[in-house]
Amino acid sequence: MIHLLLVALGGALGAVLRHASNLAALRLLGPGFPAGTLFVNVAGSLAMGLFIGWLAKRAGGSTNEMRLLVATGFLGGFTTFSAFSLDFATLWRDGAAGLAITYAAASVLLSLLAVFAGLWLMRVA
Repeated sequence: MIHLLLVALGGALGAVLRHASNLAALRLLGPGFPAGTLFVNVAGSLAMGLFIGWLAKRAGGSTNEMRLLVATGFLGGFTTFSAFSLDFATLWRDGAAGLAITYAAASVLLSLLAVFAGLWLMRVA
């Protein structure tokens, strides 16, 4: 039961931070591009790489409770593939096919680069 509570707590905190990030991006950059979702997915990928790299290096591999709280819960609640998919579909529907493809490519490439960067940073630190 404690494992479910850890995931729930982490997920709630991550979802709140995702919502706050989306609101901030909307205020700063406007509604023309889903910058908030792009940010949380790239930042979450970097955080995942950093966290898993840290666990492997400092915590001797894996502490299940920390992994459940941070990786599954918090980062799972913070990042979102469903919002990414809806943002893409909305851009496409609105006739912004080029922007939609740019968004998809940037989301995938930057998120992958970010997770590798996080893992690398923890390895060399």
